[in-house]
Amino acid sequence: MNRVIRDIIYIIIGSLIFAIGVNYFAIPNRLSEGGVIGITIVTYYLFGWSPGLVNFIINTVLLAIGYKLFTKRMTVYTMISTVFSSIFLHVTVNIGKDLHGDTLLAAIFAGLFIGFGIGLMFRAGGTSGGSSILARLAHQYFGWGIGKGMLIIDILVILGSVFIIGQQKAMYTLISVYVGAKLIDFVVEGVNERIAVLIISREPKEVLEQITNNMSRGLTVLEGRGGYTGADKEVLYLVINKQEIVHLRKIIETVDSNAYVTVHNVQEIVRKGYKKVQ
Repeated sequence: MNRVIRDIIYIIIGSLIFAIGVNYFAIPNRLSEGGVIGITIVTYYLFGWSPGLVNFIINTVLLAIGYKLFTKRMTVYTMISTVFSSIFLHVTVNIGKDLHGDTLLAAIFAGLFIGFGIGLMFRAGGTSGGSSILARLAHQYFGWGIGKGMLIIDILVILGSVFIIGQQKAMYTLISVYVGAKLIDFVVEGVNERIAVLIISREPKEVLEQITNNMSRGLTVLEGRGGYTGADKEVLYLVINKQEIVHLRKIIETVDSNAYVTVHNVQEIVRKGYKKVQ
């Protein structure tokens, strides 16, 4: 019950921050956005329709179409996100501020607010509806970052809005969407971004011992074989926080300066001690 209350609070706060980003920074500076919110902004420019009302109608239709693709919990959370974001979009519609021609600043802050708001909704287990639903599907089935999925979808919508807001504003909007996408991934994944490291060394036992003693990290020892020499080798594999890579490099350099090391980002870790399966 405590977790549910916390998640709902995240969704409500995220919805408010999202609405402020749209109504305080994007609309007064005649910027657009991607996805459904981009469509609602364009209809506001053309017809003066309430962004909250249009957002609610479109997202409700999309949720009705795609609800079977999500868990009951995610569907309920998305409904809550849709309701509160629509309400906040409606009540904050006139709080906007024209930043006196500094469109770049407006674009950056619109991206920060919108990205942070949507990120909180995602972190709680819901979505903001619209392109967020499609981004969740891309994350679930293709392993895309949520921000990356939304970025691709949003760009397509922004291209269509060029005819309404013009090329210059559309380019500023792309900056806003890019900033928002990066912040979404940061909020969802947190500061503890993980990386995987593969180490091939002539002194694998010594490297393993030094890492275990100095970093308190467990490693997996893989059996490998040189493609050219055919010699058997022990390959070390471990997952660490990104901030720990400098310390790891120093350890490896001390033991074996000729070690072969590869590093790549880890999209997600699902295991006890990392992340629970939803």
